Amino acid sequence: MTFQPPALDRAADLREEIGVLERLRSDPDTRVIVVRDRRVRVIESTLLRVHAEGIDDATWALLGRDQDGAVLLLAAAPPENDALDTAPDEIWLGLRDLGGRIDSVESELLVEAIAVAGWLRDAPFCPTCGGGTELRQAGWSRRCLVCGRDHFPRTDPAVIVAVESRDGERLLLGANANWGGRMYSCFAGFTEAGESLEATVHREIEEESGVRLSQLSYMSSQAWPFPRSLMIGFRAVVDEESAALADGEEIIDVRWFTRAEIGSALAGEGPVGLPGPASIARALILDWYEERA
Repeated sequence: MTFQPPALDRAADLREEIGVLERLRSDPDTRVIVVRDRRVRVIESTLLRVHAEGIDDATWALLGRDQDGAVLLLAAAPPENDALDTAPDEIWLGLRDLGGRIDSVESELLVEAIAVAGWLRDAPFCPTCGGGTELRQAGWSRRCLVCGRDHFPRTDPAVIVAVESRDGERLLLGANANWGGRMYSCFAGFTEAGESLEATVHREIEEESGVRLSQLSYMSSQAWPFPRSLMIGFRAVVDEESAALADGEEIIDVRWFTRAEIGSALAGEGPVGLPGPASIARALILDWYEERA
């Protein structure tokens, strides 16, 4: 897995400009990504960029500049808006629906739009005093009208780990209780207060699968807006393979998979289901499989 530079210019230089959203909304060259209920309008596997006119009852924010230099705004629309259902060739899809069907630029834009729209929708009040807030920095901060505190979109760090055997020929995956045993994936969990990422990895893996780790290396990360996570991916090697045991609550089963079994599952031929192509979990599994395939 290699480092990927950002595909989107977030245009931070425009955020402090007074009245920038109003100016950009009236500019005919500005394009808008509409998000409703964590979904965006899509046509031919491309996020639909529309004109600002005619979008009512939305909360606005600056997303950045597209590859062609066009400024992109976010319109976070309420779930109930019949005016947004007028075009028969448009469909509303979310990140899991789109999976690997869009390129890296569209994917980065999609994640940013859903994450910011969620914050705009869910955090209208000051968490300190409960007062109302006003949007600032082109939708990227809020200032409380009562106590004057500034608030910003939250990002919660979480680790996700591909755990391999000591000889590197088997991968340990777990079945989450929420999936009913139908799918196996990498182990993941949120970082707790005062905890490093490395400490989170060791704690979560031992809690969920019973094993301790002898090696740990960083792989890559992925923003995941459900609701506001940053998934930080690692590869780890177990200390004692026979210690693997599901916690019986969050993880109902753990299982060692051979490289051949992982290859078959990636092809959709069993023996189990794996995460979809939109997730870093699948990327970690695929990276491990292709290393020696």
